[in-house]
Amino acid sequence: MASSLLLLPSLPLSLRPSLSSFTTTTTTIKRRRTKSRRILTTISCDADKSSASDRVISAACYLYPFLDGVQYGKYVLTQFPSFQLVLQPLLPAIRLFRASPFTGFLLFLTLYFAVVRNPSAFSRYVRFNTMQAIVLDVLLIFPDLLERTFNPRGGVALDFVMSLDSTVFFFLLVSLVYGSTSCLLGQLPRLPIVADAAERQIL
Repeated sequence: MASSLLLLPSLPLSLRPSLSSFTTTTTTIKRRRTKSRRILTTISCDADKSSASDRVISAACYLYPFLDGVQYGKYVLTQFPSFQLVLQPLLPAIRLFRASPFTGFLLFLTLYFAVVRNPSAFSRYVRFNTMQAIVLDVLLIFPDLLERTFNPRGGVALDFVMSLDSTVFFFLLVSLVYGSTSCLLGQLPRLPIVADAAERQIL
């Protein structure tokens, strides 16, 4: 590090690191962080002022990724049949969602264009929670591709897929419970991984 600094004066001016470029980059990062904090503060304020209908709509949106990924719980439900009691109240919604292969895609279009991209009809609080649910559902593409690519029949590979599916299922379940409960209580749920992406989409 010290030797590189000593060699710095011998470099052409065009190759020397520009102090202004570092300053500009730092300023840009600070502005983005400040903007993100302002967005989060605004959404938090919206949560405090949210109406009962906003809370119910926001809570219901978290059903979407869970219903779309409930099949990842097949190994959990096979090993622990009593766990099916937890899903018993959701069986009508699961059957309705699975009635057509186009239900998930149509619901995605409806939520994104009719809710997220409609600030005149829905508050930022509703649109943020809806976008979180959508991003969470989009992430389900990765475990699905992994299963379709390898499709193991046994051995360690099957154990890995079983563990992955069970982890995805529990994450979806926890997200459903946490997201819906927080919305019904008028709080702002922030899901790991997806919250930042959701914020960027509702600017």
